[in-house]
Amino acid sequence: MGRLKLRRGVVVSADPLEVEVGGERRRAWADEAMLGEMREGDEVVVNVAALELRLGSGGFDVVHVNLTRGLEGGDGGDAHVMKLNYTSLQHPVEPVERPNSWFESPGSQDKGTTGLRAVLVLPLHGHLAPAAWAAAQAAPGLRVGYVQTGGGALPGSFSRDVRELRERDLLAGHITAAPSYGGEHEALSTVGALDAAAALGWDVAIVGPGPGIIGSDTAYGHGGMVALDSAHASLSLGLPTALSPRLSTSDPRERHRGFSHHTQTVLDLLLGPVDLPIPVEGEDLFAHLGDSNHRLHPVPVDSDAYAASGLPTTTMGRSISEDPLFFAAPLAAGTFLASGGL
Repeated sequence: MGRLKLRRGVVVSADPLEVEVGGERRRAWADEAMLGEMREGDEVVVNVAALELRLGSGGFDVVHVNLTRGLEGGDGGDAHVMKLNYTSLQHPVEPVERPNSWFESPGSQDKGTTGLRAVLVLPLHGHLAPAAWAAAQAAPGLRVGYVQTGGGALPGSFSRDVRELRERDLLAGHITAAPSYGGEHEALSTVGALDAAAALGWDVAIVGPGPGIIGSDTAYGHGGMVALDSAHASLSLGLPTALSPRLSTSDPRERHRGFSHHTQTVLDLLLGPVDLPIPVEGEDLFAHLGDSNHRLHPVPVDSDAYAASGLPTTTMGRSISEDPLFFAAPLAAGTFLASGGL
């Protein structure tokens, strides 16, 4: 087990955040919702592991604590349930999970939510913006919420996509389900988040990891496996459940080109069938699933309209014109989610 790589530094730029560590000016990120404001001249402690490993999506230092102005902390209110529990970053939250009469008479209450219509499970964060945009085009006024899970970045404040989607009213809310934290609402489980979602006014929910994705070049050791847990959480509540497949026209890694092994593995391991919306232009990639229990739904998409929307159109350095299939998949999934296909 590797030890934390913590180093002292000084903030030399607040926006964009840069910290001088050992005489070197380095990119950094701070979860200001947890740590407080960062100002030029502040003395900080940063975790340098990601930058030193030269991780593509995590190529910056992460502020661990602000020694100048961050030690007093804020008022936690009456919350007493911990997230990031038994780590140095544990903090109290108020769970969004709703009271449930199941405790009074086990088995007497049906296990469905109070009105959530359907759930779309994403394989990675890059599908969120296209899926939410497509849902809004297919059904204006539909209230689509986002449940952030593990598998990628855990801080709820890290995603630029979530901020933009909320500002444009393409998302109705944001729940972070453990181990993720820091969203508008906190849930201790994905099941709890989905069960509470309708009480927040959501019609449907999109569930998926935060930005970035963990991986180890193994069949099961990657963040894409969280889609299996999310789909099972939705199915366990009796909710119509769709999975957005990870597809690619031009990923340099053969295991992700065409139909990604991430999605294939999840489909193979699922304990129940799900709906699989697929873009018509990639329909041939799914011929091998014809005998499976999963339900295939070819959906036309408008990639040109999405490209003109101003929302993100790159994935791992590849543009929508270079990798159209990557974006077509969540566009099909979002359209299907909103069109009543579930």
